[in-house]
Amino acid sequence: MKKHITACLLLSIMLCCLLTPATAQEVVEEQAVPQQPVQQQQQETTPTTPATVQVLPFGYLSFSSVFVQMPEYAQAQQDFAALKAKYEAEATRAEDEFQRKFADFLQGQKDFPTTILQKRQAELQDLMEKSISFRQESQRMLEKAEKEMQQPLVDKLKQAINEVGNELGLMFVVNTDDNACPFIHPSVGVDVTAPVLTRLGLITTTPAP
Repeated sequence: MKKHITACLLLSIMLCCLLTPATAQEVVEEQAVPQQPVQQQQQETTPTTPATVQVLPFGYLSFSSVFVQMPEYAQAQQDFAALKAKYEAEATRAEDEFQRKFADFLQGQKDFPTTILQKRQAELQDLMEKSISFRQESQRMLEKAEKEMQQPLVDKLKQAINEVGNELGLMFVVNTDDNACPFIHPSVGVDVTAPVLTRLGLITTTPAP
């Protein structure tokens, strides 16, 4: 029994020697730190709810629907149709010339010497290539001409939209063409079609909503 007590005392003395003062102090401080309640920890980690997003005032309209109502648009379409008719007439003349020479070639190819046959074939090939090239070039020129004719109208309409937007204090105006915005709530968006038409002089007064 005395041997057992002596052994326990020796073991206690050895443990005290191994535990340095710094380590003992850390153990004491760790035990002394109070634990935060679980509810308080959850409150500190819970993200705050973001503030309500402010909706910017904006307008909307169909650019194309207003564009085609401008009187200048009808005049531009007439001028474009006249120019297109001229290109079409020239292309038809060249094609008719090809068809006539091709018919002559088919009628006399059996009697043509080889040199004349080759010459006629080269002429027909040249006419066909020129006809195709003219068709392609005329299409490009017509697209360019149509854009140039409509550009002043586009600029005028954009200017009217800018002026209306500034007057109404709008941040931007949405173009609803091509079903870009299938739905716009009237409480956040303003239909500026009537004010723009008024600005362009197409209607005298803005109808009441």
